[in-house]
Amino acid sequence: MNAIMVLWLFVTPILAAALLFGLAGRVDLPFVWVGIGVTLTAGVATALVIDEDLARERLRPGPGGLDRRMPAQCLPALLAHLIVAGLDARCGWSGPVPVWLKTLGAAGLAGGMATLVISLAHNRFFSPVVRVQAERGHRVVTSGPYALVRHPGYAGALLALPSAALTLGSYWSALPLAVVALLIVRRAAIEDAFLLRELDGYSAYAARVRYRLVPFLW
Repeated sequence: MNAIMVLWLFVTPILAAALLFGLAGRVDLPFVWVGIGVTLTAGVATALVIDEDLARERLRPGPGGLDRRMPAQCLPALLAHLIVAGLDARCGWSGPVPVWLKTLGAAGLAGGMATLVISLAHNRFFSPVVRVQAERGHRVVTSGPYALVRHPGYAGALLALPSAALTLGSYWSALPLAVVALLIVRRAAIEDAFLLRELDGYSAYAARVRYRLVPFLW
């Protein structure tokens, strides 16, 4: 795999951990370690399953398309989440978060990340940009989680976001993540409408798989 992708998958969680522990002023935070472990495990799994051509596309998307700035728009909110979580651990703004709730958060984080990784494994056209990748033979993907909802990767991310806040024991850190969640829902709507117009076979697929993100809801 491309060395830059490897750095992104593995160095990013390590830098996030350094920021969290640095702001917290302590390292005796078991569930923070759990969250880091889940994220690193997801990075290893992604490195093992991602298509080499998709890795290049995700690092440097092809020309054209819509919503190219969305990944960059998420970064300030994700950074704010880490900063708030670290300071919350130091200052105790959220009070004592029950262990069972942190455990539930860790399970949700693992489930969300797993869904995202599985989606990447099935969909070699999972670009960070909304575009038809004609040069890569873009086609409708219907296997795996795509048989249940049309955008399972985004669904996994939406599950992982609030779960991350619970895992870190910080209710307040969920607030900036709400911005990311809104951007993801907006992206799903934009991408779905675009694919309905532009990608051959997508309309028939959407007629079979009715829901975009959550079965029986939307």
